[in-house]
Amino acid sequence: MQPLKIYKLFLAIGLFTTACAPYFRQPLSTAPARLGAETPQYQPLTSIPAPQPPDTAAVFKFRDQTGQYKDANNGISYSTAITQGTTSILLRALEESGWFVPIEREGLSNLLNERKIIRSSRDNFSQKNGNPEPDLPPLLFAGILLEGGIVSYDANVLTGGAGLRYFGAGASGQYRQDRVTVYLRATSTQTGRILKTVYTSKTVLSQKVDVGLFRFVSFQRLLETETGFTYNEPGELAVREAVEKAVESLIIEGVLDGLWDLQHEEERNHPAIQRYLAEKEENQSVDALGGQQRERRGAISLGLGGGVLRYGGDFRRPIIKPAVEGSIQWQAGPSFALNVTGGRGTLATEEVYQSDFYYGEISTQFWILPRYRYSPFLRLGLGLTSEDTGNFSDVVDNYLPHAVYELGFEYLLSDRVGIQVALNHRYLFSDELDQVVQGRRNDFYWGANLGLQLYLGR
Repeated sequence: MQPLKIYKLFLAIGLFTTACAPYFRQPLSTAPARLGAETPQYQPLTSIPAPQPPDTAAVFKFRDQTGQYKDANNGISYSTAITQGTTSILLRALEESGWFVPIEREGLSNLLNERKIIRSSRDNFSQKNGNPEPDLPPLLFAGILLEGGIVSYDANVLTGGAGLRYFGAGASGQYRQDRVTVYLRATSTQTGRILKTVYTSKTVLSQKVDVGLFRFVSFQRLLETETGFTYNEPGELAVREAVEKAVESLIIEGVLDGLWDLQHEEERNHPAIQRYLAEKEENQSVDALGGQQRERRGAISLGLGGGVLRYGGDFRRPIIKPAVEGSIQWQAGPSFALNVTGGRGTLATEEVYQSDFYYGEISTQFWILPRYRYSPFLRLGLGLTSEDTGNFSDVVDNYLPHAVYELGFEYLLSDRVGIQVALNHRYLFSDELDQVVQGRRNDFYWGANLGLQLYLGR
């Protein structure tokens, strides 16, 4: 390999890794102790308006209820998949929210034993000095009991990756997504009535990226290099974020249901509450992986795009020529549409054959993921192909029927505008497209399109 090519290769690798922030945060030395990192949910939790007054809440146990162990590639792992300190995480979230006064209940036996020691010591001191010591103040009791826990940890909910290797140089990436689910309920200590139950979930992401080169650059000179990184989202932070979200949800749901009061009632329209209500409404159309599902495409749509055609007839050495296409589509259902398509393009081979053609067709289109912003689709239909001779009557009279099938992908920039990429094949029911009839196979032609789709109506 020439030195210039080696330089370009390493430059490409460098540009690739600049998009990977964890690559440049490799620990090259020890780090001092620091305050724990806050989650993105901390700010919404602490921005809720103040209560009137804070409620005393007790948490006896808020633990991992899954009993799940970490996945192990070899053998058995006896390490739990989830932190066992979720009670402490919940108590901190309650304290930071400002809406609850948490009291000690998880270590209640230790607290009671310590109070016994204090009373015993005071009694002994009083007997020796003859001066009675004051009694200990009574323990606080809670008006609300908080229960629940981590009820699910789903591993490998979504996995995937991609890679490319050519002539000893390549790169690959893999990802894995887990999911943790938290339930939290508030119970009245006076009546035992469950006041409110909420649940939240959080994904846990793991990523791996590798880049490598293995090649002989000259005789008996081998160049081998590799780099990459692996990132695993901390499980404790994921659990903490889910718990903090559950506390936020419990507070706002309680305010909306009249279970507890705001310090200033006019703050019911506070941005934090309105943001939660908007998220709750949006959540009605969100699936387990966080993708939003709802009716998106309008009843009528207009499409316009450009592409290429590739001849497949009785002449050899076909070449690719440009084409334009337009369509009108009626959305008959969430996953089913009717299409009327028309286009014009050129079919040609090297030196021997070239001709312009019109084509039109009626087809049915099936959406694979109709409620998502992105969706593959399949189109099947029948149409007519006619050569453009310059005479309109010839175009109308000299047509050849064909069948069309198309596989494509659409991404919606908005509910009104989408981008479509498609690959199609048109098979004629005769062998007369190129005016030559030979062989056992009828004429056909391939097409590829890139276009915009404009959706109208509801």
